[in-house]
Amino acid sequence: MIQLFKDLFLSRYFFILLIVIVLLFVVAYIFPILFFIPQLLLVAFVLVFITDIMVLFNVKKGIEAKRQVADKLSIGDENNIVLSVKNFYRFPVKVEVIDEVPIQFQIRDTQFEADIDTLEEKNIAYTLRPVKRGTYTFKWINIYVSGFLRLAKRRFRFEANREIPVYPSIIQMHQYELMAFVNPNAELGLKKIRKIGQSSEFEQIKEYTLGNDIRTINWKATARKNQLMVNQYEDEKSQHIYNLIDKGRLMRSPFNEMTLLDYAINASLVLSNIIIKKQDKAGLLSFNHQPDSFLKPDNRIKQLKSILEILYKEKTNFLESDFSKVYAFVRKNIKRRSLLILYTNFNSMSGLKRQLPYLRIINRFHLLVVVFFKNTGIETISQQKANTLEDIYINTIAEKFAYEKRQIVKELNKNGIQTILTAPDDLTLNTINKYLELKSRGLI
Repeated sequence: MIQLFKDLFLSRYFFILLIVIVLLFVVAYIFPILFFIPQLLLVAFVLVFITDIMVLFNVKKGIEAKRQVADKLSIGDENNIVLSVKNFYRFPVKVEVIDEVPIQFQIRDTQFEADIDTLEEKNIAYTLRPVKRGTYTFKWINIYVSGFLRLAKRRFRFEANREIPVYPSIIQMHQYELMAFVNPNAELGLKKIRKIGQSSEFEQIKEYTLGNDIRTINWKATARKNQLMVNQYEDEKSQHIYNLIDKGRLMRSPFNEMTLLDYAINASLVLSNIIIKKQDKAGLLSFNHQPDSFLKPDNRIKQLKSILEILYKEKTNFLESDFSKVYAFVRKNIKRRSLLILYTNFNSMSGLKRQLPYLRIINRFHLLVVVFFKNTGIETISQQKANTLEDIYINTIAEKFAYEKRQIVKELNKNGIQTILTAPDDLTLNTINKYLELKSRGLI
């Protein structure tokens, strides 16, 4: 009985009819001859209401619901959530579904309505976009069932306190992997890079076919076989590529509700997956005021899982990044010439000048690519039409900051350092294209 009162709710139709009956009693008070009408309606109303309750609560398992969600959600992506609701009543029901989503989303309107026939199962789908890594807790799925009389509702509750971790974007990882290996020229913008030169790694001798490079003809084999034979070479593999992630205070800057660090982490995961699929070896180094997480390069399947777990736990702080310690760590721990993709941010030329000596020395022993971010807000302001003197001042200051970013690119290029200046939204795409370009040019 106590449980019945906990799960019993009144519909709006109940209150509408109750108000009508009360008004009829008021009218009957003025005209006593009509008093029997509201009395009859009240008795009928009570009987119907009791019948509705009995019908709803007579079945122990009237509704079944479950939440279909991935074991890991992807940060920055729209993750699909599906609620499956099945009706075990012997009559069609109307349901209101309220899913108690994790508190991090601050959403209070995940409410859906559906009409479900007898023994029918209906799926209700919606999406959630987490913007922070960590553990998210889904609470109750609340189902409010109305019978055919629509006066009372019965509440069912399912799947309380289900914890789901939010990881770096696994969705993007699979998406870009598909584009990189199936259709490089598709809408995402991955570029097909012309292979410059060839690897010196010999694979086999084969018969010449139309289109083979005549420079690869093996004249000794041709003389023995009495037909044209060519040497076939394969792409060099197992190159070492490291993602270096700056976790200093500048990487706390927000963009579209996420930090620049999270964009760098997503890009590192996606690129590491493609590196391993290309049979190169992916490694990882994160740092702030000192080197932190370090993972030696490998191309085995378990390497990607290790990278994912490390990236999941990475956090930034308010300290200034120390590139001198990064240089010392790289010289000590990375002996083989490697491609180092450094995700950082420079807001001014003076900030670059402090770190440039260490970047130049690192680039002397490795191939260094510095990835940093455009300030899209400032660029938007600089392109706006100026209507007042104040607008001119604002546009001039914004253009000065945008110009300084371009000067940083020129300064790095002048010192022989590869650069990517990108908007956060385009980071993953531009980084992949840079890796493919360097690989096609034989620079790694």
